[in-house]
Amino acid sequence: MGLTIIQVDAFTDKPFAGNPAAICVTDAPLEEGLMRAIALEMNLSETAFLYPVEGGYSLRWFTPAIEVALCGHATLASAHVLWSEGHLSTEQVASFHTQSGWLSARQTGGWIEMDFPAQPVRSAHVMPELIKSLSDQGNICAVAKNDTNYLVEFQNESAVRSLEPDFTEMKKLPVQGVIVTAAADSDEYDFVSRYFAPQAGINEDPATGSAHASLAPYWQARLGKSKMLARQVSARGGLLRIECRDVEENAAEGDRVMISGQAVTTLRGEVLIANH
Repeated sequence: MGLTIIQVDAFTDKPFAGNPAAICVTDAPLEEGLMRAIALEMNLSETAFLYPVEGGYSLRWFTPAIEVALCGHATLASAHVLWSEGHLSTEQVASFHTQSGWLSARQTGGWIEMDFPAQPVRSAHVMPELIKSLSDQGNICAVAKNDTNYLVEFQNESAVRSLEPDFTEMKKLPVQGVIVTAAADSDEYDFVSRYFAPQAGINEDPATGSAHASLAPYWQARLGKSKMLARQVSARGGLLRIECRDVEENAAEGDRVMISGQAVTTLRGEVLIANH
């Protein structure tokens, strides 16, 4: 027995950049142990598993170490695969049932726009382990957090780019990961970021859609803008368009963040699981 796996680079318009995700679409759910084994074998920041359900597709995301409740780049990659492999027509909205509720994606102007719940942060106590893990106390402007991540604002883009975290210290933190960010040094982007998640088995994620569900409301408050262009300044890099939607526009669901990016298929293969 074999399962088709499609690898997609997300938040980029060219191969071998952005954030790679492996996508597996099946007719029925797979056993959880098999999904974890495949994710470990693929050894990417995320492997996504989909199968049809009423109203759309069930979607689950696994790192090589854990299952996560929300993932942006693998959702973008999943939508790209549903359209490019003929599971949906390009005019159809891709709807996903996930641990974070229903998510959707649609094609617009050569980009894929995803509708995500906002994940705002609040001011937080600064743990010594956080400062030690970042090794750059002098450039820190503000620290905030939510239930998933710390968010640390730095004084400038160059401080974010040059950061060399201590991942041993970072693993001690009571969160999944650490978002670091700064206003962009030029007018090309509004802000930059990087994302570190050693507890999830990912020291640095190349381009992180879910982190922008927190970065969007954070920088909306800082910059006074609801539409922004963001650059994740990892080695592979990622480009994201962001739009904050106020609760009045979508009162039933609360504040939302529209996260847009592009995607490129880079690999198509088969996982052989006859002996699993």
